[in-house]
Amino acid sequence: MSVAVENFVKAIYKNGKSNNNDTKPGNIAKELGISNAAATDMAKKLAVKDLINYEKYQELKLTDKGTKMALNVVRKHRLWEALLFKLFDMSLHDIHREAELLEHQTSDLLANKISEYLGNPKFDPHGDPIPNANGEITTTDTSISLSNTKEGKQYIISRLMSDDKEFFDFCSQNGLKYGNTVLVSKQFSSNKMTQISINNNTILLNEDFTSIIYVNEQD
Repeated sequence: MSVAVENFVKAIYKNGKSNNNDTKPGNIAKELGISNAAATDMAKKLAVKDLINYEKYQELKLTDKGTKMALNVVRKHRLWEALLFKLFDMSLHDIHREAELLEHQTSDLLANKISEYLGNPKFDPHGDPIPNANGEITTTDTSISLSNTKEGKQYIISRLMSDDKEFFDFCSQNGLKYGNTVLVSKQFSSNKMTQISINNNTILLNEDFTSIIYVNEQD
């Protein structure tokens, strides 16, 4: 399949998993940087190939065949991120950008070799789950956004759901990394801000950040 087709089904899959985006053609167009007309045209073509279900004015839904394709692309993307991070200690933004290119040039054989080399990881450096070779995500996501946490409790960062360079630069500079522990010291509900403590530093975050940083409560 072409890069455009793989990116299209991947965008539907990712938007379908997001709380902030639906999968109508207009949103997929925005995600991919194409026109609404181009997105609608692609949707109709992929419906003929039994990759998606298309109905006018409705959200796009992946078929079983389309979901399998999307998860295969997602697997390769996240495995490349894990490998680049391990070998070169590249920034989270840079590994995402490079993986966007490499995912389309990677055979299933190479993806399996990368997975074996890394010890068959279940998560990438952003905390996103890595599908296995059968296109299955075998982990259970119990994380919540930082904006929904409780004051006085400690949490472990489980996902950083963004591809924005400035966001990742900020996270890196302040120790907001997958696996690190944060203490939620104050929730300013009326202002939609959260005060946290990490590495002996106090940081005040607005909802733009706290809605895409996901955590699990520390045992």
